[in-house]
Amino acid sequence: MSLIDKFITEIDKGLKFSTQNYQKESRQYPAQNIEEDSLSEIDRSISASLMRINHAGEVSAQGLYRGQALTARLDGTREKMDEAAEEELDHLAWCNKRLEELDEKPSVFNPIWYGLSFTMGAIAGMAGDKWSLGFVHETEEQVVKHLKSHMDKIPASDAKTASILEQMAIDEAHHSEEALQSGAVELPENVKKLMAGIAKIMTKSSHYV
Repeated sequence: MSLIDKFITEIDKGLKFSTQNYQKESRQYPAQNIEEDSLSEIDRSISASLMRINHAGEVSAQGLYRGQALTARLDGTREKMDEAAEEELDHLAWCNKRLEELDEKPSVFNPIWYGLSFTMGAIAGMAGDKWSLGFVHETEEQVVKHLKSHMDKIPASDAKTASILEQMAIDEAHHSEEALQSGAVELPENVKKLMAGIAKIMTKSSHYV
């Protein structure tokens, strides 16, 4: 495909990932065999807010990986980004499904987070494959910490949400380790702080809408 065709394809994917619940998971839903507990209105609201944040994070992950795959210099790196994006689709589907079970909707800001993440990923890809992998490593490190903090906030009665976040944390840690083994470099501290700052803005806004 020409560069223009690739951009059109990516725009189409971005719109679908950030505005539609159309993707299907390739692995079994972690909460499939767990019965729905009778959550109080407050507990349901807490779980829904946390899952809306995590869903926004998975939309951003798609943007990040798709952007990096577009500008990666080596075919091997591009394939790794494509594979990671495919695996992350499971997380996106699981978050979507849990939000539907909680009778809640994703964040209205998702298209913005996708576009911003796609741009950051594309820039990282242009900087070089080692820097691109370093970006993945740092992103996944921050995501794992974020997921673990959410596990401490989930209502004790919500086993379904807990099982989803536990599996997501395992997968994200694996992606982080893979990036390191593939040659990721450590990002500068100011870049790490910028990434954390953007994530904080996304978290705050997605918590409510």
